[in-house]
Amino acid sequence: MVDGERIDGAWCHIWRRDQMGGGYYLDDLTVFADGRITCGERTDLDGLAKKLETGRWAVTDPAIPPPSKWEARYSEPLTAEGFVLEVADRIEALSGRPTAGQRCWDAIRQYEQQPTEPNRELLRAAYLAVPAHLRVYVLGDMDLQDRPLRILLTDIGEAVDGDGPVATAEMRQGALDYFSRVSKAVQDEQERQAVRYADDPAERGRPALVSHETVYPRGWPDEPGLFMLRNDYPAPVEFAGDSYASVQHGYWALSAAEASDRSRIRDAASGSEAHELGGRATRRSDWPDVRLAVMAGLLRAKFTQHPGLAQVLLSTGDARISYTGFEDSPFWRDVPDDRGRNWMGRLLELTRSELLAQQLLLT
Repeated sequence: MVDGERIDGAWCHIWRRDQMGGGYYLDDLTVFADGRITCGERTDLDGLAKKLETGRWAVTDPAIPPPSKWEARYSEPLTAEGFVLEVADRIEALSGRPTAGQRCWDAIRQYEQQPTEPNRELLRAAYLAVPAHLRVYVLGDMDLQDRPLRILLTDIGEAVDGDGPVATAEMRQGALDYFSRVSKAVQDEQERQAVRYADDPAERGRPALVSHETVYPRGWPDEPGLFMLRNDYPAPVEFAGDSYASVQHGYWALSAAEASDRSRIRDAASGSEAHELGGRATRRSDWPDVRLAVMAGLLRAKFTQHPGLAQVLLSTGDARISYTGFEDSPFWRDVPDDRGRNWMGRLLELTRSELLAQQLLLT
C-alpha cells in the first residue's frame, strides 16, 4: 500500500549468493507495478540486471541444451537476460500495459490480415522480443506449443529450427489455417463473454479506499470525514427495537447471550469499551450464522438515519473499500497476508449501493 493505494505485485524464487560462504540460497523476489523490485533489498530493473551480471543473484543453474530444438517439449534454458525481460514484462502486465506475448499476438493478427514479407519480419521481431524461455507458451497451446509460429518464421526451403522438417508452402498455409481457427474460437468466446459479462463495468473504477483504524484522544472532529466509516464512530442508531451509541455498541450488544450483558454493552462509555465488554461476554449460539445480517442492518440504520454520513459514503463512488485496523478480527478487516476477508469493506460497499439505488428510486 502506498498513500492508501494498492500497488499490485508478483513474486518468484531466485538464487542469492551468500556473501559469507559464497554459496547460493533460495530467496523470494517480488516485483511491483511501479517498477520496484525487492529481494532482501530494494532495486529496479537496471539494478536487477547488474546483480545478475555480477553473479550476486542467479536465476538457475545452466541447463543442458536439448539434442533437438524441433523435437524438444520444453522451453529454452532460463538465462539472466531472459529473466530481466520476464521481470520487465511482469511490470508491464501489473501496470495494465501490453506484454511481449500480447504484442506478439497483435503481430500475428496483422500478418493474418496481410501475409506480406514486411509483416512477417514484424512478426519475427515481436516473437523474438518474448523472453526465450517463455516462447513455447506464447500461443497457450499445450500440444503444438509455438511450432505454428516457428513454421511461419522459417523461410520456405529451410529447416525449421535448424534441425526440424524443411518448411514448405503447404506447411506455412497449415500454420495460417491454425491461426484462423484460433481467431474464430477467440471471437466466439468474446461474444459469449459479452453476453455473460454484460453488467461488468466498462471502465476501471476508482483506486481502493483504505479505512484506517482511527483514534482521536481529544474527541471526534465536528465535520464528518472518512473516519465516520468506522464502526466506533459515535453515530446513534435505532435498530431491532433499541438505541445504540454506535454500530460498535449495537453489534457487540446483540452478540451477547445474556440480557444483562447486552445492557452493559449498550450503555458502554465508548465503542472501544463496548468491544471489550462484548468480547468477554458469552456469545449467542447462533451468532456465526446471523452476524453478517446484523452488521448489514446496523450499517443500513446508521447511514439512512444520518443523511450527512450517507453523503460521505456516497462520495467514495465505486471505490473498493479496504477496512483495516488491529482491533477487529480478520473476518471483518483487510489483512495483508490474505487471511482478512474484509467483510466490513464489502458491507460498506453494499450499503453505498443501496443508498444510491434508493436515491434513484426517489427521483
